[in-house]
Amino acid sequence: MTFKAEIDIMPHKALLDPQGKAVTNSMKNVGLEEITNVRVGKHISLEVDADSEESASAKVKEACEKLLVNKIVETYEFEIAKV
Repeated sequence: MTFKAEIDIMPHKALLDPQGKAVTNSMKNVGLEEITNVRVGKHISLEVDADSEESASAKVKEACEKLLVNKIVETYEFEIAKV
């Protein structure tokens, strides 16, 4: 079976987010002063072939922890759906 994973990777809340701060400051320049505290992260979509959703989830978790996420400065979460 093929499963699709949607992964969201964000900087730890305790860390500064210079890109998010720049976007927050730019909101004022485009007339959107109401938008504050922007945090910028990454979104990754991938497909995995696996026998079950549990197996697919384990593979996605392994990919995140071994390659996709720098666990020192980032957190992640993902959702799995059958394609």
